[in-house]
Amino acid sequence: MIYLLIVSLIWAFSFGIIKDGLTGIDSNFIAFARLFLSLLIFAPLIRLRGVSRKDMARLFVIGILQYGVMYLTYIYSFQFLKAYEVALFTILTPLYVTLTNNFLHKRSHWVTLFTTILAIAGAAVVKMVQPSSSGLLFGFLILQISNFCFALGQVYYKEVMRRLPSVKDEHIFGILYLGGASITAIYTLLFTDLSNLSLNSNQILSLVYLGVVASGVGFFFWNYGARRVNTGALAIFNNLKIPLAITVSLIFFQESASLPELILGGGLIVIALAINEWADNHRQIQTGNAQS
Repeated sequence: MIYLLIVSLIWAFSFGIIKDGLTGIDSNFIAFARLFLSLLIFAPLIRLRGVSRKDMARLFVIGILQYGVMYLTYIYSFQFLKAYEVALFTILTPLYVTLTNNFLHKRSHWVTLFTTILAIAGAAVVKMVQPSSSGLLFGFLILQISNFCFALGQVYYKEVMRRLPSVKDEHIFGILYLGGASITAIYTLLFTDLSNLSLNSNQILSLVYLGVVASGVGFFFWNYGARRVNTGALAIFNNLKIPLAITVSLIFFQESASLPELILGGGLIVIALAINEWADNHRQIQTGNAQS
């Protein structure tokens, strides 16, 4: 759980950095640059012993969806939304996590669904969005593609890695970044005018932070932590970044938000996490008693 919390704190800065520091740069190139830098970090660590070709293909596809398509749509949505709107509109990600997991396992836990809905409510309370532009609805819909791909990837990653108990995360994570970098490279070559691309020193530093820290370290810690928590906790942590991002915007990016709503919404998310942890511990106790 500590890994998910660390990443949530790291990602809280990403929304403002993208909106304020990278305005005017093609979104496809930003997505590619982030994932290419992440790939450079993890490519030397790739060890494929014990990984079949089918599992390598699965990991590559996960990278395409969870990182590649997710970033292409996520960064593109900044053209239509403010930074805090992007943060807020990720509130449906935990619902996608829960529904995807239930679909794969053909089961449903009412506590998981309840705590997910409670977490969504908490995130919604943080900031009630008012339409800021004519492109708000389109930006929202584009972001839902991003949210779904991110949710599907992290749930399916748990399933694939469950079949590979002897394989360490760091030894195969480069395959995911290879998948993500490949699809974003294709989009960049097709739709980006590279001849007019120009970056200043601050923009380069922003890309390095986003690629090395937010994407490289962040995604690794996130999927590593996702394997070690239950689905309900994973769904809730997908929303924790929202009040954190708004808090960062208040302190570092001089944006405005209602403090009472921030406290109330963050409190609901914490309550949801506590209920989920209690229910998970209760299920484990019952399972242990049944086995004994």
